[in-house]
Amino acid sequence: MDTYWINYIMLALVVLVVGISAASRREEETAIFAGGCFWCMVSPFDRMEGVKKVVSGYTGGTLENPSYEDVTSGTSGHMEAVLIRFDPSRISYEKLLEIFWRQIDPTDAGGQFVDRGAQYRTAIFYLDEKQKGLAEQSKEELARSGRFDRPIATGILPAARFYPAEDYHQDYYRKNERRYAYYRHFSGRDLFIKKTWGEGDQKASGNKAKYARPSEEEIRGRLTPLQYDVVRNNGTERPFQNEYWDEKREGIYVDIVSGEPLFSSRDKFDSGTGWPSFTGPLAAENIVERTDRSLFMIRTEVRSRHGDSHLGHVFDDGPAPEGLRYCMNSAALRFIPREDLEREGYGEFRELFD
Repeated sequence: MDTYWINYIMLALVVLVVGISAASRREEETAIFAGGCFWCMVSPFDRMEGVKKVVSGYTGGTLENPSYEDVTSGTSGHMEAVLIRFDPSRISYEKLLEIFWRQIDPTDAGGQFVDRGAQYRTAIFYLDEKQKGLAEQSKEELARSGRFDRPIATGILPAARFYPAEDYHQDYYRKNERRYAYYRHFSGRDLFIKKTWGEGDQKASGNKAKYARPSEEEIRGRLTPLQYDVVRNNGTERPFQNEYWDEKREGIYVDIVSGEPLFSSRDKFDSGTGWPSFTGPLAAENIVERTDRSLFMIRTEVRSRHGDSHLGHVFDDGPAPEGLRYCMNSAALRFIPREDLEREGYGEFRELFD
């Protein structure tokens, strides 16, 4: 091949790459919301179809490159906020606004729940006139709805420079499942949401219908004797002689009964026990933990929320930083490889592996 054709092909490749990059940028938009503690504002958006990334950070202040200490002291002028990158062809800005309003107390001008101070105020930061108009419209509709007996205090402000928070704040609800659940519950946020909107967690409520438990007759007919013994009779399979203890492919693990997503291969590790082990759940809202006093021991049992399947137990001898080991039974799980996620109806989790 002569030099002319080599140069021609190289130029064509450059044009193709630039075109793909430009198209990708056109398919991505940004939204910025402040809703009090940013830990609690990530999970409601994170796995929505069309949301590409949610970043915790600080915005609206004057200090450059503020730290968490600067912001929480209230001296930097910033608010804790989340920046959401989304595909508008798959999820609209209006839908993001709807989710936002359902996570906060919009009548509180002094903070959110247990977090007090200007740094925990609520606000919508618009990036263009279209976002501004949609935000104002949604605020007016909420005020007219009669759902609140006090004025809506959430500000609608032009977007300012957004500073990503420190790494340990990113995806906090994934990295620190127990602490996050404890904080969220005792902060009063979930109680307020349930009282105001009639649901504790918008996503979990939507999952209730999607991942319903079949009848007992159907469960018995569909499962093998071992699977039924594990999920319905709290049985335990043999170590090193089960389907997923040594599974190394990328993908997610769902409840064998209801199909609700439970764990990810990204959190799986070799515990040496002979059972599939994870550092934490993929979807904390689908996990229920209960005290188990059987076999003359006190342990923490793990069950699925919608399928009510016995999954296994969680122990505190796992790897750092959380030190947790979710020791599960393969018989209670179904593995869905990365390449089959969209076909099986779990496309929202594909981005975990991209």
